[in-house]
Amino acid sequence: MNKIYSATALGLVVAMLGGTAAYVLLNRGAEDEFASCSSSAIAGGDIGGPFELVSETGATVTDTDVITDPTLVYFGYTFCPDVCPLDTARNASALDILADMGVDAGALFISIDPERDTPEVVGEYTDVMHPKMLGLTGSAEQVKAASQAYKTYYKKQPGDPDYYLVDHSTFTYLVLPEKGFVEFFRRDSTPEQMAETVACYAGASS
Repeated sequence: MNKIYSATALGLVVAMLGGTAAYVLLNRGAEDEFASCSSSAIAGGDIGGPFELVSETGATVTDTDVITDPTLVYFGYTFCPDVCPLDTARNASALDILADMGVDAGALFISIDPERDTPEVVGEYTDVMHPKMLGLTGSAEQVKAASQAYKTYYKKQPGDPDYYLVDHSTFTYLVLPEKGFVEFFRRDSTPEQMAETVACYAGASS
């Protein structure tokens, strides 16, 4: 079974951001346009940013190409036996709820296992999950750069070269076009809670 890094990963995020940035993130003032929407202590600031990856279509894309609506961003891998399927299914349910609310939103599944997750593999995975979920992979260097931008953790475990597992952090990030990262969701967030939060941010940014 995969190790789940939630509270630990949150601590790592704060540590990696450094004292000044962490202070800013933890002390956002009332002037923040999204203050009424935020449900987490860490939002905005030095998480996220530009990336270049390979789409499930085989095309090289950047963050601006694929984040054109409020977007749920998740780092995982298709061979994940338990955590990733549950998290991505939950994210897909949130998209359905948002659609019922009249909110346009999307989702990205970024593989942290580029050795096995080809564009075709991530495409098949996300097609099963939701029509508005896009799979992304890339070279080891491209994936590492995207992971570092979002302060995520992953580590390949030793074992069979075809059936190894990858430990990884499990946050889902909400990213807005032109605004960047604004919120994250833990594994215990429900689809309804996520949809309500995304709808709030979408309304505040329009």
